[in-house]
Amino acid sequence: MITVGQQLPNATIHEYLDVATEGCAIGPNAFEVSKLTAGKKIVIFGLPGAYTPTCSAKHVPGYVAHAAELKAKGVDEVWCVSVNDAFVMGAWGKDQKVNGTVRMMADGSGELTKKLGLELDLIARGMGVRSNRYMMIVDNGVVKHLAVEGPGQFEVSDAASALKAL
Repeated sequence: MITVGQQLPNATIHEYLDVATEGCAIGPNAFEVSKLTAGKKIVIFGLPGAYTPTCSAKHVPGYVAHAAELKAKGVDEVWCVSVNDAFVMGAWGKDQKVNGTVRMMADGSGELTKKLGLELDLIARGMGVRSNRYMMIVDNGVVKHLAVEGPGQFEVSDAASALKAL
């Protein structure tokens, strides 16, 4: 598993964009983690899946509610990473009314999650291999803080914990 002080591994993640910008079309767009994190302070929180109970009721809403406080502490971006495809993450972001406060990043194949060593085997529950619930603070691609939840827990990866760690 990745540890504090290590560089994030490079991987391709996807984000569904509703508006075309220079170099990015409407729909799923691929991004390299190393390029997105360069020169930025980012809070990344990973979770088992879009539309799942704790993720939808507590995890994402907490980061949306505390987005301004995170920015005030020097955070450039907040990412929600899940082993779902970009279409699902985009739809879930609309449902959660993230409105640009949280980037809904799809790790559809689990490439980043596996490279981080944070995969969670939920095959027996019919969900496949997903991500553990975690929160990390990354500065210029280097992990400065990492908190991984125990099984069934939601105590150290929430927005309030990120604010305390900053």
